[in-house]
Amino acid sequence: MVGELLAGLALVNLDREGVVMRVIVTWDYDDMSRQGASIVADRIRRKPDLVLGLATGTTMVGLYREVVELYRRGLLDMAEVTTFNLDEYVGLNPQDPRSFRYFMQEHLFGKTNIDPRRIHLLPSQLNPQDAEQVAADYEKEIEKAGGIDLQILGLGRNGHIGFNEPGAPLESRTRVVDLDRETVEINSQPFLPLRVPRQSITMGIKTIMRAKEILLLASGAEKALALARALEGPVTPEVPASVLQLHPAVTVVADREAASHLNSSLCQVRVG
Repeated sequence: MVGELLAGLALVNLDREGVVMRVIVTWDYDDMSRQGASIVADRIRRKPDLVLGLATGTTMVGLYREVVELYRRGLLDMAEVTTFNLDEYVGLNPQDPRSFRYFMQEHLFGKTNIDPRRIHLLPSQLNPQDAEQVAADYEKEIEKAGGIDLQILGLGRNGHIGFNEPGAPLESRTRVVDLDRETVEINSQPFLPLRVPRQSITMGIKTIMRAKEILLLASGAEKALALARALEGPVTPEVPASVLQLHPAVTVVADREAASHLNSSLCQVRVG
């Protein structure tokens, strides 16, 4: 197993019919966060007006912390970056500390020089009759910006990306979805004793796959099976992240625990 082979940083190239997926395996969560931030910063330096797709959740806390630190040290300018958030719970007040809007303000937007006029967020409060138009308008805004240059993703334990749960159509676009029971249970802690949202509005799988480049982060042993199924199993709607095997420019950054189920016999591993 790849995770067991490491003495440092491993670079793994998974080749699927000419589509090469780069996998960076790090010692731990902090190393994963630094590696991810380094990639994000590199892309912004190359293209200051980068269009950046943003994810939320505990996996992203370290990534944004490292990006903020680069900004604080004068090593990164985000003034021209345009952002689109991946998803949001439906039914929360925008000022609710559990909303993804609040998360982004606390961890990134309020600590860097990203122009608020360049920030795009999905709404947490919307009327059901308006949902389809809101989603279509979000897609149009992405197109107007020239498409997403780099989409950051986390990985659900059931293989979801964004809130595209198992069974989500591979052709799906931005839309309101019902959350899988497992996702609700895993994400329930911040909401207790209140009711956990049962719906979200999320970019679809096709929306994600239209990004020019994708950065997937995974940390912890609880993500190991999902990561192995996503990278080495068949491409199937039952493991939404498996569709990333078909994207021409994916980098995966995973710590040793998350990479522990990857089969090294399928990979070329270089340690150093």
